Amino acid sequence: MARKEFAQFEAVSAAVRGDAGYNAAIAVKALGASGAPRFNKVLVDQTFKTALDADLAAEQQLTLLKDVSEDGELVW
Repeated sequence: MARKEFAQFEAVSAAVRGDAGYNAAIAVKALGASGAPRFNKVLVDQTFKTALDADLAAEQQLTLLKDVSEDGELVW
């Protein structure tokens, strides 16, 4: 799991379980906020056999993330 901090948000690599395996995702949460993060699937056309593989792919995508908008949307 990798983490990247921005002005108002933090983004964390993640894996999301799906019907055919795991999807790579980036979870976004406001800094200092409580509650559940918002999960954004990345590499939508790819499914991974393990959560570890999905998380490693999400870590790579996290390095490409430039920012998170005020609405919590990923900015590439």
